Amino acid sequence: MAWWKKSGGESSPGASPRYSDEGEKVSRGHVPMVTGCGERVMLPVRLLTHPCIAELLDMAAQQYGYGQPGVLRIPCDAGHFRAVVDSAL
Repeated sequence: MAWWKKSGGESSPGASPRYSDEGEKVSRGHVPMVTGCGERVMLPVRLLTHPCIAELLDMAAQQYGYGQPGVLRIPCDAGHFRAVVDSAL
């Protein structure tokens, strides 16, 4: 599976860590997101252009606007998000 829940500082070797708004490390090539039920996940950047993920991002823009502060919020539960990511792989 290409996405995962926030965990305690795992990163791939040689990856330069970045930090999200809450100070957690974000591995290079990933975007932190929060599902509608509050589950924090890391999504590989390469999946952002997939039509299914782009549709979720459009839904997020409609519901929350483009100026949402902090981590991107996705308006669906974790199970639906997981199914969309799995279909994008």
